Amino acid sequence: MTVVLVHGNPETDAIWDELRSHLGRDDVIALSPPGFGAPVPQGFGATSDDYLAWLGTELEAIDAPIDLVGHDWGGGHVMRLACSRPELIRSWTMDIAGCFDPEYVWHDFAQAWQTPEVGEQAVAQMIAGSVEDRSAQFEERGIGSDVARRLAEAGNEEMGRCILSLYRSAAQPAMSRWGEALPAAAARPGLVIIPSEDPFTGGEVLARRSAQRAEAQVTLLEGLGHWWMCEDAERGARALGDFLGSLD
Repeated sequence: MTVVLVHGNPETDAIWDELRSHLGRDDVIALSPPGFGAPVPQGFGATSDDYLAWLGTELEAIDAPIDLVGHDWGGGHVMRLACSRPELIRSWTMDIAGCFDPEYVWHDFAQAWQTPEVGEQAVAQMIAGSVEDRSAQFEERGIGSDVARRLAEAGNEEMGRCILSLYRSAAQPAMSRWGEALPAAAARPGLVIIPSEDPFTGGEVLARRSAQRAEAQVTLLEGLGHWWMCEDAERGARALGDFLGSLD
């Protein structure tokens, strides 16, 4: 088996470092989406459809049963793939299930990025900040100083362009429309992780509703926020390990 981890925005695979150590296995691969810790190929549009195609191509090259795990937009890519190409995976796990509910409303940052001119100003301001300032903002959200600095150092104009393209491609009603396919994800065992203090993904009610439609298991991480894998890597690894162990 191979565990494939996919992160989101505005991140790199550094977010998984501590969780990987607690998983205690040597069959773990972390994939970085283009623009988020990995180069952007020429002609890559950075829409949600582009990332879905990218993920499918990456998984096709892995010659082993795949347990696919996604965080933030990585979770969005994972869910869309689980709905459209379940033959590529053994199982899926994600932590933004509420975003696929028809009642989900994008958070304030996303709405800014989705707005012409306002989004450009927002990403320019984000990139213009010093590494120290950006690192401090990540630390305020429960991310350790080493990982926070690595995330801050990765922020650049290329990432900013990808942020705008990705979020604009997913403006409502796009997310709601993709959510209509959730029952197809039941073709493979799924786990929905719900960090109780995550302010970006619609809350527990919407997440549980999406999990039910996808016939997925649910794990509530009480007291943890959006970056649960950094706040308490041991508990996150235990939740993921319990799920994967149940499949053996």
